[in-house]
Amino acid sequence: MQLYYYRRRDRQPNFGDELNIWLWPKLLPNCFNDDSAACFVGIGTVLNQRLPSRIADAKQVFIFSSGVGYETPLTKIPSHWQIFCVRGPRSAQQLGLSPNQAITDGGVLVRQCFRSIPSEHSNQPRIGFMPHIHHASSAQAAWASLCQDANLHYIDPRGSVDSILTAISQTEVLYAEAMHGAIVADALRVPWVPVITSPRILRFKWHDWCESMQVPYQPQILSPIPDYPRYGRGLRSGGRALFHWFQSGAFPIVQQRDSILKQLTRLAQVEPVLSQNKILEQRTESLLEALALLKQKIQ
Repeated sequence: MQLYYYRRRDRQPNFGDELNIWLWPKLLPNCFNDDSAACFVGIGTVLNQRLPSRIADAKQVFIFSSGVGYETPLTKIPSHWQIFCVRGPRSAQQLGLSPNQAITDGGVLVRQCFRSIPSEHSNQPRIGFMPHIHHASSAQAAWASLCQDANLHYIDPRGSVDSILTAISQTEVLYAEAMHGAIVADALRVPWVPVITSPRILRFKWHDWCESMQVPYQPQILSPIPDYPRYGRGLRSGGRALFHWFQSGAFPIVQQRDSILKQLTRLAQVEPVLSQNKILEQRTESLLEALALLKQKIQ
């Protein structure tokens, strides 16, 4: 069975996508190979009209905890697809699924495979900042410098999965523009603060996951930095992202470095988010039950 996950055109690794090749072989050992007759679709905002053509060779498709968003919405589920669960209630509603199939994002299951490693560096900043992959690609040097001056631990979403998991586990609070940074932080019991620095952030997928965990999505909107490219072309979410950006009422404009540094510093006054232990345990149990059903199908 092949493991499908989204790959960026520039081939740079992205934490949320790379979680697939780190996590699923651990939870489904000896299940993945190059046989394209069957396909497993896991973590990612990939349930759209392009997915059927991207996995066209598969005669069997197993959908597990994926999310709706980006591109054109999927209007019809192919008959050979089996959907075991999706990211959240908005994905389920969009696809006409039972609310019971809306569990949560599969990234939560890192807690089954990863144990936090105590930091050996007592002087390391205890608050982390993890930008969206696009912003890490276009403005890594600027963000790294800003984080250093704000005494934040810059976490690059293009790093290895193990290094990012370790970095998140060693923070006290994570400022997350990358959604799977927040998902993993929540799973590892690290409080997080959602941030937005450009219209590239798709609020739909954040709301979808947050509602699955019964937590609010109230992002802190920061000004774009001068290093960002112009927006419009290349937005997988198209005009919807721009609409949500301006709908927020913030109308942020590009600011100089000192202004953005002050905005980062003020984030310390924001109450971080963390789902209830009970909810996390319930969602983890439900994912594992769905995974057990999937194992029965593929054995």
